[in-house]
Parts: sequence; structure tokens; C-alpha cells
Amino acid sequence: MTIVNNPRPTFSRGEALQHLRARFGIEGDLTSLPSERDQNFLVETKDGRRFTLKIMNAAEPLSAIAFQTSLLRHLESFDPSLPVPRILPTADGQDFALVNGVSEQYAMRLVSYLPGHPLAEEAKLPEMLHGLGRLLGQLDRALASFGHAGAHRSFDWEIRTTPSARERLSAITDPEQRLLVEKALDIYNARVAPALKHLRCGVIHNDANDWNILVADGRVNGLIDFGDAVHSPIVAEVAVACAYAMLDELDPVQAAARVVAGYHAEYPLQDAEFSVILDLIMARLAISVTMSAVRRMGAADDPYLFVSEKPAWDLLRKLSAIDHRIATGILRQACGLEAAPGAHRIREWLSTNRQNLAPLMTPHPARQAKHVLNLGSLDEPLAAASAAQDISGADSAYSELVQRHGFDLGLGPWGERRVIYTAPFFESVLAAGKRRNVHLGLDIFAPAGTEMFTPLAATVVAATINPEPQDYGGLILLEHEPEPCLRFWTLWGHLDHASVRERRVGERLNAGSFVARLGDYAENGGWVPHVHLQLITVPYEDVGIIPGVGEEAFTEVWEDLYPRPYDLAGLTPETFVRPGRTKQELVEKRRERLGRNISMSYSTPLKMVRGEGVWLYDDSGRAYLDCYNNVAHLGHCHPNVVKAIARQAALLNTNTRYLHDTIIDYTDRLAKALPKELDTFFVVCTGSEANDLALRMARTYTGRNDVLVLDWAYHGHTQALIDVSPYKYKRKGGRGRPSFTHELPIPDVYRALLAGTPEDIAQSYADEAARIISGLVSAGHSPAAFIAETIPSVAGQIFLPPGYLKEVYSHVRRAGGVVIADEVQVGFGRVGGSMWAFEEHGVIPDIVTLGKPIGNGHPLAVVAVRREIAEAFANGMEYFNTFGGNPVSCAAGLAVLETLEKEDLLANASNQGAYILEGVRRLQERYPAIGDVRGRGLFLGIEIVRNRSTKEHAGDIASKVSNRAKELGVLMGTDGPYDNVIKLRPPMIFKREHADLLLRVLNQAMSDTLS
Repeated sequence: MTIVNNPRPTFSRGEALQHLRARFGIEGDLTSLPSERDQNFLVETKDGRRFTLKIMNAAEPLSAIAFQTSLLRHLESFDPSLPVPRILPTADGQDFALVNGVSEQYAMRLVSYLPGHPLAEEAKLPEMLHGLGRLLGQLDRALASFGHAGAHRSFDWEIRTTPSARERLSAITDPEQRLLVEKALDIYNARVAPALKHLRCGVIHNDANDWNILVADGRVNGLIDFGDAVHSPIVAEVAVACAYAMLDELDPVQAAARVVAGYHAEYPLQDAEFSVILDLIMARLAISVTMSAVRRMGAADDPYLFVSEKPAWDLLRKLSAIDHRIATGILRQACGLEAAPGAHRIREWLSTNRQNLAPLMTPHPARQAKHVLNLGSLDEPLAAASAAQDISGADSAYSELVQRHGFDLGLGPWGERRVIYTAPFFESVLAAGKRRNVHLGLDIFAPAGTEMFTPLAATVVAATINPEPQDYGGLILLEHEPEPCLRFWTLWGHLDHASVRERRVGERLNAGSFVARLGDYAENGGWVPHVHLQLITVPYEDVGIIPGVGEEAFTEVWEDLYPRPYDLAGLTPETFVRPGRTKQELVEKRRERLGRNISMSYSTPLKMVRGEGVWLYDDSGRAYLDCYNNVAHLGHCHPNVVKAIARQAALLNTNTRYLHDTIIDYTDRLAKALPKELDTFFVVCTGSEANDLALRMARTYTGRNDVLVLDWAYHGHTQALIDVSPYKYKRKGGRGRPSFTHELPIPDVYRALLAGTPEDIAQSYADEAARIISGLVSAGHSPAAFIAETIPSVAGQIFLPPGYLKEVYSHVRRAGGVVIADEVQVGFGRVGGSMWAFEEHGVIPDIVTLGKPIGNGHPLAVVAVRREIAEAFANGMEYFNTFGGNPVSCAAGLAVLETLEKEDLLANASNQGAYILEGVRRLQERYPAIGDVRGRGLFLGIEIVRNRSTKEHAGDIASKVSNRAKELGVLMGTDGPYDNVIKLRPPMIFKREHADLLLRVLNQAMSDTLS
């Protein structure tokens, strides 16, 4: 057993004064100061000067005294601002003097006196602890350039001697106390010893206890007593200071955090150092209490030696119960760092890959109707019953909520302050008198037996059962490493026991693999059936100690250690925090502020707040598969387009009266995708602007006014376009067909009166068109233009039969007219087989109008025209469009063209469109109400009828199917003269799994509607 020191020197005041006078030439009054190993006196001279006279322990070798002297001299030279003692030389210029005692020789040193009181005599205010840390950081930064042979010594207070404390265990008679020390020593061996080679070392003070820290006026004023200075791991400096700062504190880890934060601000700590601070604090306490136990055997009359013994035991007891990962996280977060190294990267990865993860249940949680439960108030029946473990009451309360709000999944959000955790194990070990009440996972409430699947590949780390009331019941821990060195864990609680027993530690699960089923009340700790899904960024060897609930004071720490698992579950933030006005408020505001004839989709309107790829999200975070909105050609918020818009908007946005490259870059690229004859461009903002301009050019070029259109056509919302849109002027509110507009029957193969092949039908309708055109010419109304959607959309997704357009174009041109292809809806590869739908007909229009998908949601449209028509339009009247052709719009359009090519989206449209058509035709065999299925690429129509033989329109059924599909999470629309054609226009990025979902929902919607 080690005997630490010789007895402390025992010079009388008189003897000390005599030596002071003889050796230093100073007279003064002496007052004893407390010290463990040395003898200290306060010297006060008559002229008001004050010094400290230190008579060192006889056991202190001269080499150690020389080391301390060099250290203080180095600090004086390197950083004069440090509030540490300054050496006053002896009368003959030496740094210390040797004096004789009764039987031994002692070294005597005189240093400057630092005013203030020991921190031990003051309340440890937060600013004091932070100041202590700053002082030590400043000190160790100064000592980083200091070295001395005397610093390399081994003694019991140097942290690396911790294992030798086992030799003193026999002095501890209390079994519980001995176990505490053994645990601290075991932790040192397991976690600190292997890490020592990774820790920076240097000379440190090593004894920043609260008797060596001086405070004045509420702040740290000085550091004294360098007798324990030693070459040691630098982080031990912080650990020693924290060990004393934490004594008698109700929230000891917070006290340590203030010290560490101050230190880190002056002398930044490294990750390896943070990871052992708590363990080193426990090691220091183990050294201290074992030392005290040994000394008590021979020096029980010296209260100074035992002044911190009881608080040390109390603190060691507290720290033994604290998760070192959490304590480390608190210390790191106090320093402005991630509580867990790499936590930000994990969150970023999950956010980026949220849409690519496998669903953790079927249907995907994002697609289901959800309701956020309130477990934070006892006024809520579900919370009150859960807190009381009233199973019947909780079940009844939950059922009532489902009936009232009509949801599939109940959700318990991360971070909710809850009142339901009443069991004793929810008491805080971090702060006395506090309870753990902040939920650290995501609760998904669903029926018992619901199957859960892992969103990404995993290894089973643990599978166990915690049967206690309010515990997890069946519990599984999975490890994930989706990228090298990106590792995290997921905890799944409240599971069915049988399915947990199916899992084996070490078992590999692929993404989408079955994990377990939800347990019932008897198996899940007595809760309403749900899964507690928790994300964890630090490794745990024991799944049983992972906290599912934490203290309110450490919410920012929980964000890093146990981040919100929303992305892992595929849920958006709107699921939990609904932005803006409610749907009802918006409806009322629209009535107040907007025109009444601005329509809304669906019988129950949707409030959309987010778009991502093929998905639209409403204000409850529910995801809808968008098979309707063909404006988002590449999917909602395609990153290529978003980046292009942001980049250009940050650089320049102006009009075409100034020169800029972007409009030329865009039109050059667009020209390559169009026939060479269409070589001149007007860039505008909307499809309506494009069609309006196309008609103006045709009329200017021909000098005529009459226009040929297809019946039920729609070309835009300006008055000039309403006048050529039968879909508008023939319906409610319309004024009928203007005299200069002439309708051609639409060649609807499905409803053609004449039987025959599509080619026969095409010829029949073309002949009718030729007759009408001839009649117009004879009557002096030769057409200026024939404008037609290549695939009439609002007319019911009508696909013109082969040969029809070629014939009609020929007749129009012979009559001196211009042919305009309206590709506002069907251009840019939507038909899959070609970039433009007119290409499938073997024709080249005189003018092509482009819009809707052109900018993937950014307002952009284009008129592509033959040069001679554009030249004729340049008749002296300037054409100017304030926003048309602006750099930002052109950048968006260019990004669309580049993405279509880079991602080979035309081929994708062909493949997915053919797959969907085949699937719908199989449904047609099952449902007689499906009269016709038609489409090309990702432009599809399903005509709904009452009777296939009579082909009677069934707009009411089509509307019900569309609305039911919306309820099931897929958006589609209806169109046609009788609104009986379901139209499908999914984004070009549609994948096979999206097509499968569309077909499943369409089948369900048809079944529910027709049953």
C-alpha cells in the first residue's frame, strides 16, 4: 500500500518569520493558510504588500522543486496575464531557499499573493465554473511549449496511476462503496487504458480543486499550488477540475459542462479526449476516496484530508448511474459541438435519401391518413388512461380518437413533453428531483399484429423482451451502415414477443425485410399497440440502458444522440407541425379574396405544402402519388431545375432588351430537338401566351382571320383563345362559337360512327375536314390557321388516328393556311417514342407552341416558328414580353432539356406507359365500366361508361373513382365533354413501383365505387 507523503511541515509562526527575514529580507505578519502537503503562510508587510510563503513537504525532491520553479518562470515569460503566483527571489537571487527543520531540510519559496477566497468557500456560480475552465485552458495552452525532466514522474495523483488504486481497496470497509470504486476502475481499464495512446499529453496543473481556485467579485481570480503539476494526458486537467466542481451539485454534469466549455473555448479538446472525460472524473474520484480511506487509518485527526470525502462518494455514486455517452454528449454540446461526432452527417444522409428508403410498413406511413396524438396533458383521456395504466380506458380513448378524426395511424412525435411516464425508472439520474419526460423516438400507433419492415439493410444487434409495466415489451436493436463509416442504429420497441424471438443476433436483413409485428397490451408494456422507433448515433453494448425518454434540459443533446427518426420513417416535418392556415380557413379566404370561378380539384379540397419527385404532400404530411399534374414534368422540385433557378436568380434576372447568354443557350439547345424548319423562337411565360402569339403570327402572315379548330379543343384562357376553344365557348358561361371559328369533328376512334380500321376512320374524318375547308374557301373565309393539340387532352385524351393530321395539314396548306401544333401538354417526350407528339404523325407544323412541362413548374413557354412567318410578323410593331425569355426561366428550361437526355426519360416514359396500359387493360377485363383504354407514353386516358355496348357516358362514376383514388393517396383527374375520361399524366421519372401503386389504387377505387 502506497504511503503518499511525509508529514506536513510544522514550523511555528516565529520560526517561519525568522526564515522569511533571513532568507528574503522581508518583515511582516504571518497567517496560516490551509494546505494538504505543504505549510503555507500569508505574509502581510507594513507597506501593504502581501505574499505567500510556502514551506514544502520534506518528501518533495529538489528536482521536483526545480521543475515547479521552471514552470512558473515559463508562465511568467509566456503569458504574463495568467493569474498564477510569481516567484520572488531570495535575498541572494535564488528562486527558493533551503532551511533546516527539527530533523529534515525543507525548501522555502516566496511568491506573489493572489487576492480572493477559495472557491470552496463560495457558491459555484455558472460563470465561475466557466471562468475556471477558461483559466485552465489558457494555462495549458501556455504550457504546451513547456517541457522539463522533473515533470515525468509517477505519483498517486497522476491519472495514469489509477489502476494502483486497487491496492488501496482493502482500506474501504463498506461493500457498496467498494463496488463503486471497482466499477470506476473497471471502466478505466476497459475504456481509458486503450485510449491513452490517442490522447495528447503535456504538463498540467493537475490539482484544480476548489481550494486552489481563488475567486473575487463573482469571478475566478487565480490558480495556486503547482505541487501536483505533472506530465500527463492534457484532458486530465479538465477531469480533475470537473471532479471538484461537481461535488455537492444537484446537476453535476451541467457543472462539469460549464468547466469543459470554458476550457474548450481557450484550448480546444479533441474527440478522443471528450470521450474519456467522465471516465477520468470517476478515476480521479476513485483515487481520492481510496487515498482518504488509507489516510483515515493513520491521520483521522486531520479534517483537511477528508473535507471532500462524503461529497466524493455521493458524486461517484451518481456518476456510476449516468450513461457516459449522454454525459459526453452534454459536454460536447456545451462546447458548441455535435453531441455525437457524425450526427449531422447521419441526419443529412437520411434527409437526402428519405424517398429512397423502403417503407417500414404497408402502406407506407407517408401515404396513410395520420393524426398526431397528445400525450402531454392529463386533460386528454388517452394520456390520463396511459399514465394510470388503465388499459381499457386507453383503448376506449384511442378508438374514440380514430372515430372522431378518421385516421389510419396515430403518431407520437419526437420531443413531446409527456405526462404518461409514471414508473420509478423514469426518475432522472442526471438531475436530482427531475423526471425523464421528453420522448426520444417516434411512436406509430397501429393495430396489434401490424408488420414492420426495415427501411434499409441492417444487422440484428439485440432482440430481447422487457416485460415490466411501462417498459418496451418486445425490443429489437438494428445496426445500419448504408455507406462506409456511416453507422447508426434503430431501436424498435413494444413488439410482439413471438416475432422478436424469430430474430437472431448477427442476422442480416435486407432493406424492406420483415422485422417484427406490433405487440398487444399484454406484450408491449401495457400501452395502446404501437411501435417506438428510435434512431441512435452512438454504439450501445446493452440495449436495456438505451433511454427512450430524456430530460427537458438536454433537448439539443437528444437531437444528436437520438435524432428525430422522421426521415427514416419517410415522414415530412408537416406531419407534425401544420404550416399556415387550415383548409377551411383557406377555402373561406379564397371566397373572400379570389374570383368565384377559380376552381378547386376534388369534392374535398387538398392543401398541398410540399412536392418531391412523384409525390405531393398535404398539410398533414400525407403523401399523394401525383399522376395528374403534368406541369411537374421531371417530378416536383427536381434538384437539377431547382439548382439552375437558384444559381441564375443569384446572378441575373432581366428582360430581353438586354443581351444575355442564357436565352441563346436555351434556344440553341431547343432547336436541336425540333425539326430544322422551326428555327425561330419567341420565349414567353405561359402556354396561353404562346398560343395567343401563334394565332397573331398566323393572321399577320396570311392576312386572314378565320381559324380551324377541333371540336372540344382548349387552347388557353385569353379571350382570343377562348374564341377558338369549343371546350370553353360551348359550355356554361360561354357565348357560343364566334363566326371566324370553324370546328372540325374530332376523330375519336372509340366513338367513331363508322366502323373500320383506325386508318379508315382517319380518312373519313380527313375527308370531312377537306369538305369543310373547301366550303370556307368557296365562301371567302379561307383559314388563317388550323390549331390543334396533337393529342386533344380536355376532349378526353383523344389519340388522333394515323394519317389524319398529315391529310388535314395538307388541306389547310393548300388553302393558304398555317398549321399550328399545340404541344403545350404533350411535348417534351411525354409520348415516350419521340420528343414531340407531332413527330409520330410524320408531319412538320409551321408553328409549334410549348408550355406546361417546359420549365418543370417555372412559368415558361415558347413559340417555335418557321423563319418566313416570323419575318412577316416583324411588320414594324414591336413585340415585347416583360418576363418572357428572362435568364432564370431560360435556365430552368435548359435544365429540363439536359435532364430529359441525361436520365433517358423518354425511354422511361415508353416503358412505364406501356406497363400501365397493360395493367389498366387487365382491369378493363374485370370492370365493364372501363369502356376504353388509350395512351402513349405517360399520357393516358380511361373512358368510363355505363354500358360498353351503348358507350353511354358515366361522368359521375369517373368522378367517384377519381375522388376515391384521392382518398387512397393517388391523384388523377377527369376530362372530356362529359368528364367521363380519367386522365393520367404522371411525371417522366415514374418508376415501376409507382406504376404498381397506381394500378393497385385504381383497382381498389374501381372496386369500392362499383361495389
